[in-house]
Amino acid sequence: MIPKLTYKDSGVDIDAGDKTVEYIKPLAKKTYRKEVISGIGGFSGLFKVPEGYKEPILVSSTDGVGTKLKLAFKLNKHNTIGIDLVAMCVNDLICCGAEPLFFLDYFATSDLSPEQAKEVIEGIANGCIESNCTLLGGETAELPGFYKNKEYDLAGFSVGIVERSKIIDGSNISEGDLLIGIESSGLHSNGYSLAQKVIFEIANWDINRIHPDLEKPIGEVLLTPTFIYTKLIQALIKKFEYKQIKGIINITGGGLTENIPRVFSSDLGCEIDLNSWNIPKIFKIIQELGTIEDKEMLRTFNNGIGIVLIVNKDIEESIMNEIKKQNYKSYRIGYIVKDKNQLVNYKGEYRKNA
Repeated sequence: MIPKLTYKDSGVDIDAGDKTVEYIKPLAKKTYRKEVISGIGGFSGLFKVPEGYKEPILVSSTDGVGTKLKLAFKLNKHNTIGIDLVAMCVNDLICCGAEPLFFLDYFATSDLSPEQAKEVIEGIANGCIESNCTLLGGETAELPGFYKNKEYDLAGFSVGIVERSKIIDGSNISEGDLLIGIESSGLHSNGYSLAQKVIFEIANWDINRIHPDLEKPIGEVLLTPTFIYTKLIQALIKKFEYKQIKGIINITGGGLTENIPRVFSSDLGCEIDLNSWNIPKIFKIIQELGTIEDKEMLRTFNNGIGIVLIVNKDIEESIMNEIKKQNYKSYRIGYIVKDKNQLVNYKGEYRKNA
């Protein structure tokens, strides 16, 4: 007699999925803005365009967390990785001056644990609250045998809005403008394949090892959530006149070397003083353990700078004071030059401040 099979027999537990949705609903509701028409539970999320815009332009961004997920698996700590997911998307959105509106997530795993999923979504909800955007919907996918046991993958998608006349696109950047670097919380969510190869394979460190220069075990240091800069950037845009803040750069994959030139024209370059900020100890540790060259460090990691602003030199003091009021550290790290042959020219010694 042929047995009667169910979806659960193939590895998909519909009841676990339903339980996960019930966990998500109250978490998502905490993030709702007044523009929400319908959220979690339907086939799609509905969101009204905010009032007050004359010519609203929608802005979108999508990203993941990459191999930083491996740390969450090793430490069995899942309540902060969602913050990283939101940060990777909204920190890109704000680079054109946009205000994040809503966020959607994709959570995929082989064997759905509602409790584990809840932890992940808690982090996503916290990231949405921090960035003042709504967790409008998402997808939880159970794919039997596709991932290792208790592991999962994450992807995020965000939508923001900006007045067309106030888009920050770097078009008015000119020689003499200043580069203001704003501190990062650590590696953020980039360079983890190299960092983990160096620390856990080459150096063979235990994830709970405490280095003398670090206050926490190495695993916890590496899992530190990415800073979300939404409220800071919105405060700066509100305070300073349009066109005084000429460019905003999120330092992600490609580090300082690859990301900064993305916002200015091909006939310009910039000079960066590597001794103008204190490069956090974690980067020195990674470099020394892996005997990584300075050039590779600068094009792989953020090296302690999470966001770079390109601003009119006349507002240097006032904008750095405002950044301080918002409880972030900032540094004048360089300036724009007429140099189309070398987009980023570094001065100073990388290791000196490490």
